[in-house]
Amino acid sequence: MNLKELIEYIAKSLVDHPDRVEVKEIAGEKTLIYELRVGQGDLGKVIGKEGRTAKSIRAIISAAAMKQGKRAQLEILE
Repeated sequence: MNLKELIEYIAKSLVDHPDRVEVKEIAGEKTLIYELRVGQGDLGKVIGKEGRTAKSIRAIISAAAMKQGKRAQLEILE
């Protein structure tokens, strides 16, 4: 499972409208940037209280990317 699929899987598990989850990958030299978009009303579920859920997702993504020798950054967009 690659990082994009991992982000999609986590996000779809959290939201009410999994069909509206969209992940876009932007590859740089050593850094991968992932843009996560969710349906209206689901943004709060992905971010969580005080950003805890988003922070946890970012930690998982960073750990998985480091295993591949890269850096990953997750941006959650409206």
